[in-house]
Amino acid sequence: MADLMTEWAARVAETELSAALPRRWAHTQGVTERATGIRQLLGEDADLLTAAATLHDIGYAPRLAVTGFHPLDGARFLRDEHGADERLVRLVANHSFALLEAEERGLREELASEFPLLEEPLLVDALVYCDMTTTPDGGRTSAQGRIAEIVGRYGTDSVVSRFIRRAAPQIFSSVQRIEAALVAQPR
Repeated sequence: MADLMTEWAARVAETELSAALPRRWAHTQGVTERATGIRQLLGEDADLLTAAATLHDIGYAPRLAVTGFHPLDGARFLRDEHGADERLVRLVANHSFALLEAEERGLREELASEFPLLEEPLLVDALVYCDMTTTPDGGRTSAQGRIAEIVGRYGTDSVVSRFIRRAAPQIFSSVQRIEAALVAQPR
């Protein structure tokens, strides 16, 4: 069943992103690869993480961009058009501290009421790690490098840059927790 979720996620993401947004698709593939690389930390939730990694940026797809806030648009699409698993939808909606960006955009209440934060710290941290250690082209980077790249791409005064600077301490903590967990894994 879980394998079906990851296969379905790959088909949906490829359909929505590959032709319309090839760079976003490259990022998505890199984030998915990162999720596959840390599967051992997640046990029975490994496929859920992989599906969330594959779908985390689906809301950027032009036909889905209703509010212009990709976590909310993506989560609504997954819920409304696909009846996707609730935990998956909530991970997509809240990936990489999206609630802070929602606040910057005046959408905090909307996001929080429709898609409450998932109270599963390991899953949340793992998705942050996968997203925030992957470049826009799908390569590996540090969380510090990723945040600097985002600020550089969007400009220092943009809503995205304000959000990412606010979220940086939490992003760094999530990444550090996953890196520590990976080091502690038996070889």
